[in-house]
Amino acid sequence: MASVTLSQVVKNYGSTKVVHGVDISINDGEFCVLVGPSGCGKSTLLRMVAGLEEISGGTVAIGERAVNELPPKERDVAMVFQSYALYPHMTVRDNMGFSLMLAKRPSAEIAERVNQAAEILGLTPYLDRLPKQLSGGQRQRVAMGRAIVRKPQVFLFDEPLSNLDAKLRVQMRTEIKALHQRLKVTSIYVTHDQIEAMTMADKIVVLKDGRVEQIGAPLELYDRPQNTFVAGFIGSPAMNFLRGKLNGDGTATVGSTRLPAGNSGTAEVTYGIRPEHLSFGNEGDGLKATVDVVEPTGADTMVVARVVGGDKLVAGTDHHEVQIVLRDRVAVKSGDTVWLKPDAARVHLFDAGSGKRLG
Repeated sequence: MASVTLSQVVKNYGSTKVVHGVDISINDGEFCVLVGPSGCGKSTLLRMVAGLEEISGGTVAIGERAVNELPPKERDVAMVFQSYALYPHMTVRDNMGFSLMLAKRPSAEIAERVNQAAEILGLTPYLDRLPKQLSGGQRQRVAMGRAIVRKPQVFLFDEPLSNLDAKLRVQMRTEIKALHQRLKVTSIYVTHDQIEAMTMADKIVVLKDGRVEQIGAPLELYDRPQNTFVAGFIGSPAMNFLRGKLNGDGTATVGSTRLPAGNSGTAEVTYGIRPEHLSFGNEGDGLKATVDVVEPTGADTMVVARVVGGDKLVAGTDHHEVQIVLRDRVAVKSGDTVWLKPDAARVHLFDAGSGKRLG
């Protein structure tokens, strides 16, 4: 096992720069998730660690060794792809042991490693089957087994669950996390799904346009996002944002309503509150809103409502749609008037211009 360090890593395609001086430090045995929207550079970074993309600038180190000039086979990493990349004419056993066979390892060692990986992944009954005889989840396990048998210093996962249905994705992310806890191998996992990032990671790196927006533990990013991009990306449903103005007395005026802000400054701000941190108040207590949609899920109820105020809450409009997640069932319907009360301890304030977090 080994740590992975990216220092001022840059990637250019001709005159187009797609990764802008990224610094990331991943500790030995840590599970790090690179997350962000499509095109943010996360898969490019992973491929540079693997050696599948050349590095235009900066340094990638695995352990104490810089690997910029090393070919993929000498980096001691194993990659699990979105497409599984299994050989269709080979059995599960042969797919898992193929890299060891190429390395001319003894037959007994190959058999032992394949059997160990199959037992870990629950694939022992399927070792003599072809990939076409397996389900999507079983094929993904084979792809992971092929990586495990190599006993690499680093596992690299490139959106491995994207081809699976929703229920199987939940099951497989649990299995990958349990596998990491058992093997304790340094892992870098790429996804655009922030739920996967939150549930699996020891450390999350949020990327946007080839730059790091924030690095931290999942709950650190959830509790203290450093800007509106991270605040809106981490958390599901996404954080609500309203335009407001700090009054200098620990409150902010949003529309025509004073709300708790926990900041005694005076500034134009973006007032952020997560859907789960809004509740229904009594008449006149909070933001006045009109219910648009009620979505009961059983355990929770999600309400989509339009906040109405005298001032513009968002440029060009006189209302703003917000989402509320209630941990109970509520007797409201479309068209009802409700009053939305934010949890004073869970308010997030961001500078209206830069989007950066305020104290």
